[in-house]
Amino acid sequence: MAVIETKNITYTYPGGTKPSIADVSIKIEEGEFMLITGPSGCGKTTLCRCLNGLIPHFYQGELKGKITVEGLSVPEHPIYELAKHVGLVFQNPENQLFALSVEKDVAFGLENLGVQREEMRKRVDWALNLAGIHDLRERAPHELSGGQQQRVAIASVLAMQPKVIVLDEPTSFLDPLGARKIFEVIRDLNRKLGITVVLVEHRLDLTARYADHIVVMDEGKVVIDGEPHEILSSEEARLIGVGIPKATRLYQMLKKDGIELGKRIPLSSDEMAPLLREAFKSDD
Repeated sequence: MAVIETKNITYTYPGGTKPSIADVSIKIEEGEFMLITGPSGCGKTTLCRCLNGLIPHFYQGELKGKITVEGLSVPEHPIYELAKHVGLVFQNPENQLFALSVEKDVAFGLENLGVQREEMRKRVDWALNLAGIHDLRERAPHELSGGQQQRVAIASVLAMQPKVIVLDEPTSFLDPLGARKIFEVIRDLNRKLGITVVLVEHRLDLTARYADHIVVMDEGKVVIDGEPHEILSSEEARLIGVGIPKATRLYQMLKKDGIELGKRIPLSSDEMAPLLREAFKSDD
């Protein structure tokens, strides 16, 4: 069942001369891990803002088409109501953190929803533990590293227990190791808790392995939509400028040289390694 669905949505920012996204139609199924990618400026962030009501309630502009979240029409319901269903983690965690302690930042959304104090304590503890930052609860957010701040931002969204988490390039300020740790946290939320994840990301080497579904955008439109292994091995994705995972490129190069590694195309080094061992074991 689709937890989020958009039908032909087109949006133009106030004062804009052309739409930032045009005729975008996607379905996000419950429990799915969806990856949205594409060149810079293709409309990914604008689409994210549509999914939790920032568009059209905060960014006015002109919105056409239909957006529903768990059956709720986004234009007809306020942001505070939609926030119970969809949590958004911004690209820069500093834009999301402002309190004097990590604990207060994580509790902020719950306070605005009027959650009872005892329930609030339980949710904050749960979110801090899940994000692996319980020992940082008394620290000031501005004293933390980029990766720690990102975990706080994720915890603040988790505490509200939405069914969907939308993350807009959440590791753009992190090195590959720090980014991988964040993606593993996100993957665990999806697999262990059944939370639907919508991730906007360029680093497909690190993220493609987790995705059930990939949407590729270009110039404000959805140009490819489907299964990750099929899409990331396509010539169309490469020509658009999608960062094809290195393992996928290596597989294609070896296949071109006549070396067969099986029918399932790898998206990561973890998937590629056993294929290489099997193909070259006779040379050991």
